[in-house]
Amino acid sequence: MSPAGAPRRPALAGLEIADAPERWERLGFAVNDGRVVIGGIELSFGAAGRGITGWTLRGIADDVDLDGLVTAITAEPEPGSEREPAPGRGPAGRHPNGAVGIDQVVVTTPDFDRTAAALDAAGIPLRRVQLTAGGLRQGFRRLGPAILELVEAVKAPPGPARFWGLVVIVPDLAALRDQFSPLVGEVREAVQPGRHIAGLSRDAGLSVPVAFMDPE
Repeated sequence: MSPAGAPRRPALAGLEIADAPERWERLGFAVNDGRVVIGGIELSFGAAGRGITGWTLRGIADDVDLDGLVTAITAEPEPGSEREPAPGRGPAGRHPNGAVGIDQVVVTTPDFDRTAAALDAAGIPLRRVQLTAGGLRQGFRRLGPAILELVEAVKAPPGPARFWGLVVIVPDLAALRDQFSPLVGEVREAVQPGRHIAGLSRDAGLSVPVAFMDPE
């Protein structure tokens, strides 16, 4: 916990998603008043557009410029309040599909260095970089209960950074696949050592690419 009076580090508080909430409810997420809370992060549905259209952060300046990513700022929650973000996990059984947290939010950019510089300037420091099989960079940064994964997309058209997808944590990937097969794909080894991941098919009807991962 931060010392009294010290600024807290930037953290992800919410995502705006251009899907009808019923689509997520059919996949075992507990929807309440058009929103879902997973591990302290609120997903709000019905935004205009497609996919993830914006996010809400806490712990950064109001006038921050994150290379075109639509960003809202929220105040710090009171300690112990319902809106205080959990440390990466939520209570098991809260969602019928077992979701307990958001592991990653994925952002793509045609200019990796430019977007990385904007994130650095906003106080969201780089934790590590790795290369994809094609030699492109992936940069990882901590946003409270979740990780921001910045992916270099050199073939994308020029322009700002763009939200792409997210990874949801569930405690039992095999059970999830049994419950939602064939919409949930094969369980395979994740890049993170000792962890596993399974992707959600486009046939699920979401406008956001979603994968599920087991806990650390």
